[in-house]
Amino acid sequence: MDLDLLQRTLDAQGQPPYRARQAWAWQARGAREWEAMSDLPGALRAQLAERVPFSTLTLEHEATGRDGTVKALFRTHDDRPVEAVLMRYRDGRRSLCLSSQSGCPLTCTFCATGAMRFGRNLTAWEILDQALHFRRMSRVDHCVFMGMGEPLMNLEQVLGACRRLPDLGIASRRTAISTVGWLPGIDALAAQDLPLRLALSLHAPEDALRSRIMPVNERWPLADVLAACERYYDAKRRMIFIEYVMLSGVNDRYEQALALAELLDRRKFKVNLIPYNPTDSVYRGSSREAIAAFKAVLEQHGLNATVRLTRGRDIDAACGQLAAKALAGTRT
Repeated sequence: MDLDLLQRTLDAQGQPPYRARQAWAWQARGAREWEAMSDLPGALRAQLAERVPFSTLTLEHEATGRDGTVKALFRTHDDRPVEAVLMRYRDGRRSLCLSSQSGCPLTCTFCATGAMRFGRNLTAWEILDQALHFRRMSRVDHCVFMGMGEPLMNLEQVLGACRRLPDLGIASRRTAISTVGWLPGIDALAAQDLPLRLALSLHAPEDALRSRIMPVNERWPLADVLAACERYYDAKRRMIFIEYVMLSGVNDRYEQALALAELLDRRKFKVNLIPYNPTDSVYRGSSREAIAAFKAVLEQHGLNATVRLTRGRDIDAACGQLAAKALAGTRT
């Protein structure tokens, strides 16, 4: 819901300030329509239903995977595609993967979103409405900004959404913002008062290979980005996640694991190894055996490393798969 539009509408009708708080509280609890907001006068509910859309997004398609993962494709008011994901885990966690942009201006070669034409930044309300959609079907308690787009290129709007997420049940300490290494954004995020997690998409332990996989590395090379991450750690005292997608024969060799272990301070970084999900790129995912061997090298050198569970692969909801079909024009 566009809460700015809601406030203007209420002000124009001379409504008391607490009406906006009441409406937001219902939204945050998962209300599905204006009529459900029983502590608002009936006449006001009817007026708001006419003048304030319940969501800034239109749901176009939704799919549920065998593991319970739900992927939603939305359209903005100007017909931009946006995808978001709800991931359900056996331990009870309900985690959201949210998008900060429609498409992405950066061209990481392993990522389906990076191969698409960039649309635009999303507003805070468009980001928040992704979360609210899933809140209406389930409680939620974790969030990662690892969907479409580079969150730190749209930091003001991302933070606007983050400040509202605790009302839905997602504490700031359980919210992670992923970046390809947008250096000014890392420093800007460190200056904020929110205790958010930072995740760095690294994917290679040296500059030449990382530049081939992620062209943004030409602008901000590894040494500079890792120095910014360490500044973030010094400011927040929060462990930084390193995201490392495992590409067969590209970045999964023993010597690359060793180089990664030597690159990272084990007190400040934790490594998430990500099994690669096939897209239309030139890459293949590393085998389970190669991932296990890579992880063992990191652990032998004192780094905390985990292998991320792959969620929603059968509905194109896993890491690197979001929105390729949507932007290509496929409407299912």
